[in-house]
Amino acid sequence: MLAAYPKEIKVFLLASLINAIGSALMWPLISMFVFDELGRSMADAGLVILVQSLGGIAGQLLGGALYHRIGVKRLIIGSLALNAAGLFLLPAVSHAWHVFIVLMGLIGLFNALSMPAIQAFVGFRFADRRGELYNVIYVANNIGVAVGTALSGFLAAVSYSLSFVLNGVTAAVFAVFFLLYLGRVGKGAGDSGPPKKRAADARVWTLLADVRLYLFMALGGMLINLGNSIWNTGVSPFIIEHGMSKQMYGFLWTFNGILIFVAQPLTSLIKRLAAGTVKAQLTASAVFYLAGFAAILAAHSFPGMVLGMFLTTLGEMLIAPAIPAFLSENGGAHAPFYLGLAGGIGSAGRVVGPYVMGGLYDGGGLTPVAWLAVVTAAMAVGSFVAHGAVNRRRVMAAGARPGETLHT
Repeated sequence: MLAAYPKEIKVFLLASLINAIGSALMWPLISMFVFDELGRSMADAGLVILVQSLGGIAGQLLGGALYHRIGVKRLIIGSLALNAAGLFLLPAVSHAWHVFIVLMGLIGLFNALSMPAIQAFVGFRFADRRGELYNVIYVANNIGVAVGTALSGFLAAVSYSLSFVLNGVTAAVFAVFFLLYLGRVGKGAGDSGPPKKRAADARVWTLLADVRLYLFMALGGMLINLGNSIWNTGVSPFIIEHGMSKQMYGFLWTFNGILIFVAQPLTSLIKRLAAGTVKAQLTASAVFYLAGFAAILAAHSFPGMVLGMFLTTLGEMLIAPAIPAFLSENGGAHAPFYLGLAGGIGSAGRVVGPYVMGGLYDGGGLTPVAWLAVVTAAMAVGSFVAHGAVNRRRVMAAGARPGETLHT
């Protein structure tokens, strides 16, 4: 499959893979680092993750808004360079608690700043095959996450600081890659589409008012992310509480990583037979999440969790490339803004989910947590159906025939 792509895409995928490995070296260790190395409470560890997540939401929103204002080259390279600098500083300030918290928030901000910019760049630069390329990038990044997560435990045994520094190195490598790559492809390579000045001058409130384009889809993503918190704040404590090996929880995520790679033919078949459009893929993804959470609710056992992981991974594989593909196709020059907006709204589910589900688990165990996940997935189905309906009317109002464009 990869052989069919031009050399520049292959190089981009390799750089993305390296960056994903570096990012995955650190994120599993934050709670452990705060609790073990710094001697703080798990509540303090949760606060650090919350601050970093809030920084990430702000970064997504700001990154999309700044794409045309400061230019793709300065935005991507600058944010990656600042992220690398923050990671290099982290070991030096880690024992100054308040400085550490602020720096973690800034790392979340700088890391997320580049996300909508890179997605938009791919959508503009490779417009004729953006949908399939988003999927290939998603698979490559998940391979990187699997490798990085596997390495993180070994590196932590040597030094937590080493993990942070190596993450900084990979971010710096990614910045250098874009510095050379964007310089080679020429000015304006990432700014295809309507004029940049018109995009930069558009009022934010005018863009926000076009709710049909993004709102229902972003809310569906937020609900999915909220429900997906069941793995960390439902399944994880359930496994420990019932005397199962902690390695069984690790197996679930190993299974997830393997599926993302080997189940591509299955998701291709699903798209071909039952979800041939982006709106259908979004709805199908929520249905798979709903079925997966229902499996956990119905069977409080490890086989039920394996089945749940199988179904929700299929949902993940359908939704991950669909959202950027839709917004790149339909957002025009404002696609970076909408990519950041949808990403920020969706990330709110990851912030709220652990706290809501943690309280539910403390009060009643896995059952109320699973019920909440099922309800949020059902609401996501409705939100994606609404997204499809309003955008179908949008196409027809514009004079296009249903089935003529990507989003119908």
